[in-house]
Amino acid sequence: MSSPDFYALEDLLEPEEIGIRDRVRAFGEREVLPVVNDYWERAEFPFALVPRLAELGIAGGTIEGYGCPGMSAVSAGLVAAELARADGSIGTFNGVHSFLAMQSIAMLGSEEQRQRWLPAMARLELVGAFGLTEPRHGSDAVGLETSARRDGDAFVLEGQKKWIGNGSIADLVLVWARDEDGDVGGYVVEKGTPGFETTVMTGKTALRAVWQAEITLTGVRVPAENKLAGCRSFRDVSKVLDRTRYTVAWRALGLATASYELALAHALQREQFGQPIAGYQLVQDKLARMLAEITSMQLMCWRLSKLADADRMTPAMASLAKMNHAAKARAIVADARDILGGDGILLDHHVARHHADMEAVFTFEGTDSVQALIVGREITGLSAISGRRNDRR
Repeated sequence: MSSPDFYALEDLLEPEEIGIRDRVRAFGEREVLPVVNDYWERAEFPFALVPRLAELGIAGGTIEGYGCPGMSAVSAGLVAAELARADGSIGTFNGVHSFLAMQSIAMLGSEEQRQRWLPAMARLELVGAFGLTEPRHGSDAVGLETSARRDGDAFVLEGQKKWIGNGSIADLVLVWARDEDGDVGGYVVEKGTPGFETTVMTGKTALRAVWQAEITLTGVRVPAENKLAGCRSFRDVSKVLDRTRYTVAWRALGLATASYELALAHALQREQFGQPIAGYQLVQDKLARMLAEITSMQLMCWRLSKLADADRMTPAMASLAKMNHAAKARAIVADARDILGGDGILLDHHVARHHADMEAVFTFEGTDSVQALIVGREITGLSAISGRRNDRR
């Protein structure tokens, strides 16, 4: 069976990047694939996999020091792709913990805060979550209503959050809230804090093996030293999102690659009308077009990550990749499900899980439409996002 690396992208990778990729791929094939369908079907989080994930030493991604691997953006992207290639839920768990939560602390926390939390998070002894979106604010997260009021040596948080990955299991939940002056700050809420209540969201048809939570904050007292020292406005939150969004493009690539490989393997062994269906023109046309999209996605991901390593990646560049890759991957997994026929809706063949999970990837960390408007603003100089706060506080 031919490799999905049709243009020999591996020739562009550094030896350590290949090593990290292969280590994570082996973890996915050995530890995740044999068990994840059962967890996904039951909508249960695979807690047993967390210690094994910790052994990989990948938590924290590109963060340097504090026990983090300090890997290149290319390596971090390959990690994101390989975890998603095994399972979108595991990829989401790591994405929330390593990128959104840990990067927020690394980028916006004080040195004392980084020393206090990041080493244990790198060992996955502490799990992180990122509490931004709310019941009334998703794409317009800048309009968040959760409030923070200073009271002596603490801040008191009031409000609600929704769609918070890891929110119900996290030891540290980074809650974004507005203070009495209307400025946005990040507040690290520790597990067990009174007034912090979580409810696992049920009825999901995607990413069922990772838990998203609805959070209610009622008089939650957060010590003043738990407010991120470097966050003064929503612009700082945006910097974290912009810095981590490129990994979502890699995750879309991972789901697309897995689906293509499964479809190709099935087409080669499945016989109808006396020959493997891979020998029919319509199937070959689908496979060829799937591979073409994957190849362009690979090269785009690699180039974007190299730009990130050189500190040249702009928010619009990351949005362009997320927009393009989510749409392309969505089409690829749909074609893979079609090639598998009836088997394509059975979890045993994995494509059904990827097909469902891709719907979430298409939406989270900025919908397709929002990403297009970010790119549109960059190329025209005109903002088409109506109702947005001009100061983005």
